[in-house]
Amino acid sequence: MYDQRNIIFILTSLEAIEKIAIYTRGIETAGGFLEKDDQLTFNACQTLLMTIGEETKKIDASIKGQHAKIPWKLITQLRNRIAHDYRSINPTISYDVVKNYLPPLKKELIEIIKRIDYPEEKLEKVLASPYYAHLGYLKTNK
Repeated sequence: MYDQRNIIFILTSLEAIEKIAIYTRGIETAGGFLEKDDQLTFNACQTLLMTIGEETKKIDASIKGQHAKIPWKLITQLRNRIAHDYRSINPTISYDVVKNYLPPLKKELIEIIKRIDYPEEKLEKVLASPYYAHLGYLKTNK
């Protein structure tokens, strides 16, 4: 079992992934991703990608070692690129990340949560928070 302090980092990352999926639903191209709502969707998603990068940096190294197929270093590098060199963000790369890399990351993070020693009643309380409004499916996965 994994240390319970990791759960908040994973829950926050999962919520960011869920929001990105909601915001980008129906967008079929990188150009559409960039242009939708005067770049509102693009900008929101960049912030959420940074959040994922920031939160996943905090996950224990032992967990990362056991889930080596997750590109932990690339997630952090993307976060750094967005945070420190925003003007150079390529919408095609961001769109590719959103559509092709976040769904498998979500699956892996859910598997990690299943191995965290965290009381079910406490998880239910956390998931009732508006910060994790899109993670109700975890109530049945634990």
